[in-house]
Amino acid sequence: MDTGQLQALADRVEIEALRGEFTDAGMQRDWDRLAALFTQDAVWRIPAAGVELTGRDAIRAGVERLRTLWEFFVQNVHPGTIQLAGDTATGRAYVAEFGRFRDGTSHLNYALYHDRYTRTPDGWRFAERTYEVRYTDDSPLNGAPPGA
Repeated sequence: MDTGQLQALADRVEIEALRGEFTDAGMQRDWDRLAALFTQDAVWRIPAAGVELTGRDAIRAGVERLRTLWEFFVQNVHPGTIQLAGDTATGRAYVAEFGRFRDGTSHLNYALYHDRYTRTPDGWRFAERTYEVRYTDDSPLNGAPPGA
């Protein structure tokens, strides 16, 4: 394996780790860590919810505000594609998420993240992340978090 192939492999592993950190930070409510995964001028979009946040500060504040709407929330992300182009890359990840809002309504969706990544001195970061919902179900969830 030559140096270019090794670098491509390392880049793919690092981008997959970035996507995993995003999900973990969100599930652990670590808003500072989540925001740090984006470039300073990144954009995070959730068109189905009318959300567009630009810059780390707006992303941090926006995700914290959005999560206050939820009684509980679970997100599972499945690996997708990664296309490398030097110090930038694009990719997709597949998502299943569900939860219950504080108003008692439930939500389940299946979606894709469409991503643009940039290599920075601190490693790969999201330059753009867009959440495309493909299916939703607002049927009441019968379960609850343990101890609820």
